Amino acid sequence: MTFDEAKIHVRSGDGGNGIVHFRREKYVPRGGPSGGDGGKGGDVVLVVKSTLNTLIAFAQQRHFRADNGAPGGSSNKTGRSGADTLINVPPGTIVRDADTGNMIADLVEPGQRVTVARGGRGGRGNARFATSTNQAPRIAEKGEPGEERWLHLELKLLADVGIVGVPNAGKSTLLSVLSNARPKIADYPFTTLQPNLGVAQLDDRDLVLADIPGLVEGAHAGVGLGHDFLRHIQRTRVLIHLLDGAADDPIADFHQINTELALFDEKLSGKPQIVALNKLDLPQTQEYWPLIRDELQKLGYEPMAISAATHQNVRDLLNRTLQALDALPEEIPEAAELPVYQLDENPLAFDVTKEGAGVFRVSGKRIERAVAMTYWDYDQAVTRFQRILESMGVTAALEDAGVKPGDTVFIGDMELEWSD
Repeated sequence: MTFDEAKIHVRSGDGGNGIVHFRREKYVPRGGPSGGDGGKGGDVVLVVKSTLNTLIAFAQQRHFRADNGAPGGSSNKTGRSGADTLINVPPGTIVRDADTGNMIADLVEPGQRVTVARGGRGGRGNARFATSTNQAPRIAEKGEPGEERWLHLELKLLADVGIVGVPNAGKSTLLSVLSNARPKIADYPFTTLQPNLGVAQLDDRDLVLADIPGLVEGAHAGVGLGHDFLRHIQRTRVLIHLLDGAADDPIADFHQINTELALFDEKLSGKPQIVALNKLDLPQTQEYWPLIRDELQKLGYEPMAISAATHQNVRDLLNRTLQALDALPEEIPEAAELPVYQLDENPLAFDVTKEGAGVFRVSGKRIERAVAMTYWDYDQAVTRFQRILESMGVTAALEDAGVKPGDTVFIGDMELEWSD
């Protein structure tokens, strides 16, 4: 199981119902309407928590729901709003709509928040419907239903330095030597199946490093776990390209990894690279190091030879990496892409379809919401809904489709019998 991707379902709270109520006080024989509004439903909000670095928490919980608003009360009392549901995510989390794939937010700063499902507004009480011609309205609204959606969460590690290389090059060993990380280490390929983060301390500086699991040929196209690993390199500023000194052809491995990086994202090929040949403690590595160094120098690199196992030249590698970081221009953080609640279509738009003999269905966001918020027990509320049908053009559309008295019309979850 991977801990850098997750799919969760969120649902905001429904708005509380408005009520129909009239003042009943001594010496006030004809008290006016006093039904209060319902409270707003709670929102579902993602919050960046700096102490998190995986999405493992969502393996145990995938469904999140906010509280509903409370109904209104007498004496024009507004119902209590539903409590928001806060979901903690690690820095570097990208949030997408699971159905459309559209990005909702890119969360990078600790404490950053984004509302992913807005609570429904509270329904209006009958006091809101009083007019000079209707001073005792027997009409109110139910609360607006909350929003629900599936979200796809994707984590891109936030690190200063990414350590890349072929499987078994010694990346995890190097990370454990450079930092406080304790990754799984063994002398065989693909020991690391999850990216690891570590913090290296050099004088008064802290450096965040990410050990990216070994890349194989075709990783840019998703071979192995290519996409899962490569995306974590995108946020790093400097790469330590670690070569396996015990490999048959480290130069060929070097070209393979760079090709995979460039094919996945052209920007990766422009990141500064500190090239280091690992396993200098082995005799064959010491023998071939001069040849490998000459080849890399011809390509424009100034490589190093290290031994992560014996810590040889590891401190020098860290110093060079820090110098490469300091030489880069100051990074101006991009503005996080916060959700912009745009209506993909006209909210008044609707469709009328005939589903069989005498059976019609009306679908549309606004008309379905109006159905859900209507008190069908009150004649004035039903009359108001009929006016909504006419004003939106639904009545005319149904008549054009051939609806007749006695036919069945479905709107949302409501089944209605059509009449003139």
